[in-house]
Amino acid sequence: MLVQLVRPLVRTQVQMLAQAQSASGKLVGMVSQWLGYLGIHAEVTQLQTTGNRIQVSLCVGKPEQCTEAEWQQILDNLNQDVDASPAEDSLTYTAMPPAQQSKVQRLLASILHASGQDPLKDWATLRPRLVVMGMEESMLVGIQSALKVPMPMELLVEQLEPEVAAFVLSKAINMALLDHQISQAEDTALKALLNAVNRSGVV
Repeated sequence: MLVQLVRPLVRTQVQMLAQAQSASGKLVGMVSQWLGYLGIHAEVTQLQTTGNRIQVSLCVGKPEQCTEAEWQQILDNLNQDVDASPAEDSLTYTAMPPAQQSKVQRLLASILHASGQDPLKDWATLRPRLVVMGMEESMLVGIQSALKVPMPMELLVEQLEPEVAAFVLSKAINMALLDHQISQAEDTALKALLNAVNRSGVV
């Protein structure tokens, strides 16, 4: 998988960055390089620290997996929205109806089971790490409950709403990487989620 190839290289670069006297120039190059692994051509136009975070502004070119027609359509869509108010397109867990929240809980529970570990047994250790990912208390309670009655990912993704699949996928990738590797079962589960998203053209 891409992550297994890229992560060791990124780790080496992070160590180099930590030892560098002048880190700004190196980080600018690294960000562009990291995005380049995904076929995205990007140029860093601004970089500064904000508290314990690094704020980066990018100028992004056409990704390799994007056709000229698709890229032009994306540019046209963005130009039409330039004067629009910020859209509330990103689905949030709290904004979901209870039925969708339940799907999210079961899907994320399925990802945890795919790790090969016993997430219920390790819940005391696992829970704080999920909190760091920004998961709400109600979501955590639901996931813990769903872990007690696991369901196959193949069944869970049937007729799954595309926006819910995209929301879950963003969380699931981080969860799968908690142990710094992706098992075959996790890989299969993530691909099932990605296919659910792609079927409706969300990504």
